[in-house]
Amino acid sequence: MGFIIIVLTPIFGMKLRLALVVLSCVISVITGWIWAHTGSTLNSSSKRAQPLIGLSLDTLKEERWQRDRDNFVKKAAELGADVKVQSANGDDVRQVSDVESLITSGVDVIVIAPHNGDAMAKAVRLAHDAGIPVLSYDRLIRNCDLDLYMTFDNFHVGELQAKYLVDALAKAGSQKKRIIRLYGAKTDNNAVVFKAGQDKVLKPLLDSGAIEVVHEDWVEDWKPENAKKVANAGINKAGHNFDAILASNDGTAGGAIQALIEEGLAGKVLVTGQDADLAACQRIVAGTQSMTIYKPLKNLADRAAEYAVKLAQRRPVIAAGSYDSGQLQVPSVLLDVIPVTKDNLQETVIKDGFHKAEEVFANAPQTK
Repeated sequence: MGFIIIVLTPIFGMKLRLALVVLSCVISVITGWIWAHTGSTLNSSSKRAQPLIGLSLDTLKEERWQRDRDNFVKKAAELGADVKVQSANGDDVRQVSDVESLITSGVDVIVIAPHNGDAMAKAVRLAHDAGIPVLSYDRLIRNCDLDLYMTFDNFHVGELQAKYLVDALAKAGSQKKRIIRLYGAKTDNNAVVFKAGQDKVLKPLLDSGAIEVVHEDWVEDWKPENAKKVANAGINKAGHNFDAILASNDGTAGGAIQALIEEGLAGKVLVTGQDADLAACQRIVAGTQSMTIYKPLKNLADRAAEYAVKLAQRRPVIAAGSYDSGQLQVPSVLLDVIPVTKDNLQETVIKDGFHKAEEVFANAPQTK
C-alpha cells in the first residue's frame, strides 16, 4: 500500500545540496498524493482530538516487552496520541483477532510486534483494506506490502555475538573449539537474521575446522525450557567436551545455563545472549553468562511512537534502509546495538537507567 515512506538510500551518493533539493521535491509530491488518495481516512482521523494508535504485541509475559509497551505509550502520550494495547500471549489466531479489534475501534495506525512474521501478513492486508497503515515493530512481518519496519540492526547483533565468542575462544588457546548453537524461534524472522550474522563470522572458522558445531537447533517460541532441552541434547552428544554455547538471546541463554548448572559446568563454558535482561546482567556479574547485547529499547519505542504518530496523521516519514519481506523491499529504520560484558555494565545498561546498579549487583557479595 505504501502510504508515505521516503527511502533515502538512492540519494546518498548525491552531493548534499542536490540531495536536499530532490528530497524536498519528493516530499512535496508524496504529500500531495497522500491528500489526493487517502482523503476518507484523513477525514476520519481529523474528527478525533488526538491520533489513536493500535499496538498489537506478541506477548507481555517477558520483561523486555513490558518495557517496550511502557516506553511506547509514554512517548505517544507526550506527542499527543492515545494508544490502545493488545497482547496475544504467543497465539497467532488471537493476534490476528486483536488487529481486527483495533481496526473496528477505528485506530489511525497499527503497530505490530508479531509472534509469527508470516501469519501476521493477513493482519496487514486487513488493515490496508480499512485504509490503515501498518508499522512492523522489532520483528518483520513477511510476504505483504508492509508500510514501515523499525528494528535494531539484527544482522549486526549476530555478528557481535559470534565475534565475542570467537575472540574469547582464541584467548583460551589454539586447539580446536567445540560449540553448541541455540537459534531462536523459526517463526521469528529476527532469529533467521541473527543466525545469518553469526554465520558470517563463524564460516571461515567452521570451514577451516578451527571451530566445530557439536549440536545446533531452533528454540520453539524462544522459551527457556525449550532452550534447556536443546542444550541438554548438545551436552548428551558432547559430554563435557565443549567450550561455548552460542545462544541467540538471554531467555535461551538462561535455559542453557540451567542445563549447565545441572552438569556442574556453569561458569566454565562461555555463553552469549541478547536483550540485557536483568537476570542476564546478574548472571554476567555471577560469571555464568559471558555477554549480552544491549538494545536501547527506549530509543526504539520512542522512535516508533514518533513514526506511528506521523503515519496516523498521514505525514511523510523517512527511512534510510530496507528489508526484503519476500514480497517487496520494506522501508526500514535500523537502530544500533551495544555488546555488554562484566567490564562495561556500568557504562551501558546502568548509566542509561535500563537497570539499577543495586539490582544488577544484588547477588554480588563484594557489593555488600
